[in-house]
Amino acid sequence: MWSEKRKLGNLGEDICVKHLVKHGYKILDRNYLKKWGEIDIVAKKDSTIHFIEVKTVELKSFTGNNSFTRNNFESYDPEENVHPWKLKKLSRAIQTYLLDKNIDDDTEWQVDIAAVFLDFETKKAKIRITEDIGL
Repeated sequence: MWSEKRKLGNLGEDICVKHLVKHGYKILDRNYLKKWGEIDIVAKKDSTIHFIEVKTVELKSFTGNNSFTRNNFESYDPEENVHPWKLKKLSRAIQTYLLDKNIDDDTEWQVDIAAVFLDFETKKAKIRITEDIGL
């Protein structure tokens, strides 16, 4: 049985995948899991592999028109929820992935963070991707 937090995370990842495909990404893998870390989404666009960490939050509607409040959307910084220990685990998982899939050392890759904001009341989602964060 999945927890509510895991269900929210899965929904956010599903929405993020649809967004990425719509914007020209090819999804290579999802939930690549090793004992030492997990990669939520592995995607490729052009010649670059993107390792994407997805952070999903539920936003409550505070405005009269039941839309995301601009303040909530802009003030949430997804990097704040990707702590140094998470980055270390992610880095190890990425290195393992590159070896497991026999990806050439010259292949360009980067780590992105996707913040998915869900508003269940209005059944809307917003996605903000922060590209190429440093490990």
